[in-house]
This record gives sequence, C-alpha cells and structure tokens, in this order.
Amino acid sequence: MGLDAADEEQPPANLNPDIPHVARIYDYLLGGRNNYAADRAVGEQIIAAVPDARASVLANRAFLSRSVHHLAAEAGIRQFLDIGTGLPSANNTHEVAQRAAPTTRVVYVDNDPIVLVHAKALLTSSPQGTTTYIEADLRNPDIILKKAATTLDLTQPVGLMLVAILHCVTDEDNPYEIVTTLLNAIPPGSHLILSHLASDIIPEEMRGLEKSVNESESENVTLRSHKQVLRFFDGLELLEPGLVPTTQWRPEPGADTTPMPVWAGLARKP
Repeated sequence: MGLDAADEEQPPANLNPDIPHVARIYDYLLGGRNNYAADRAVGEQIIAAVPDARASVLANRAFLSRSVHHLAAEAGIRQFLDIGTGLPSANNTHEVAQRAAPTTRVVYVDNDPIVLVHAKALLTSSPQGTTTYIEADLRNPDIILKKAATTLDLTQPVGLMLVAILHCVTDEDNPYEIVTTLLNAIPPGSHLILSHLASDIIPEEMRGLEKSVNESESENVTLRSHKQVLRFFDGLELLEPGLVPTTQWRPEPGADTTPMPVWAGLARKP
C-alpha cells in the first residue's frame, strides 16, 4: 500500500502533506512508498548531508529485529510497547516477536495520522497473539501507559522500545524524565531497547543532517553523544556489548560492522 498521485491529492483530513514528518522521511529512506513530496525532499537533503543515510536506517531496522528476537526467544518477554512505531516495514516488532513466541502481545504507539491508517491495515497479529495501535505522543507518557494497559499487563515484564525516537524529543521536553516515567511503570525483568542518532560519530556530516531536518518545518531532531545516550540507561543492567553503533550490536556472522551514526543498546530492569 503506497501513496500514489491520487493519494497525494486527498490526504487524511488531519494531515498536511506539505509539512515533512519524521516517520514518513524515515519510510522514504527505507525505500518505502508511504511518503509525500515534502518528505522526499528532506530525505534527499539528508542523503546529501550523510551519504550513508539509507544504510544507517537499514542498520537501525536490523538492530530492532535482532534485539526483539533476543527478548522474545531468549529472555522470555511476551509483551512489547513500541513507541514511535513509524510506518510498517519488513520485520516489524510483532512479526519478529510472534515468530519466536506466537502468543506475544504488542502495542504500537505513534502520533502521525498516516501511520495510524497504515498500521491498522497492515499490522495484523498472529492468531494466538495480539497487536494493537494507539495514537499518542511520547511527550505524554502517562497517556501512553494508560492506553497500553488495556492490552498489556504492566505487572509483568515488558519490552519497552524507544527505537530512533528520542532524538525527536528536545532537551526542553525532558526526555530523561519521560524515559524514567515509562520505566517506573513496568516491573523488574522488563527491558529497554533504545537507539538514538549520534552527535559523536561522523560529527560533521551529522551536523549537516540536523540542520537539514530542523530547517524543514518537520519535527526538530536533537543529536546526542554516547555519554548523553548512556544516561537513558541509568539504573538498568546494560547487556553486552553495551551501547554501541547499531551495526556492532550482536551482528550476524559476516555482517558489515562499519559504524553507523546511531547508538544502540538493550538493558534489563533489575
């Protein structure tokens, strides 16, 4: 399901296709078709600033797949809260988790109306499991938790996923407080999967990316250093190999481990 010319003439009523959106820019970089001309223009600016941008978003998706598989297949996690879902792609969270454990329950969260349209159409669960979608903003964690609790049992361990989303939260919106609120609501044995655009891997190119996105009328992005991203894991047990570039988090044998400018890690709540 893509957005052809007819779709672009009749977008959802509460969506302005002339304003780029991070989820749709990301979809474009992944090679998807669920984006508008404004999103593609910013995507091309990002590629001009960071020539490996497409490889980087693919590496981020691969990290998501590997980390979710670990939690479902090896850590016994049977419910996931995936915040900042983005548009459906290959190996979505519920697909990876339910292949390993068919009864897994997954709640997707995003604040983009076009994501909601496609998620409802395409994110179908295994017969034994549950997959639901809620429209909410990461900046309102209490609302997310209240809605998620209708599907997830928050007294049991949860895989909390903040994959390529926290760089969309400015320092003024207190991202560390948001993460703390979410983690305080889930029990010991829960895990945090997190990836974040890096300010200190290919820094000159990444400053160009930040400038392109922040001048596009899209949501602003805030790059953070290894030290700043590591702070999101305060109080958690960071699993090996720690906080590393996405390509270096438990790569498949023979995979290219050239560092991409995204920090990634998985940690357990003790």
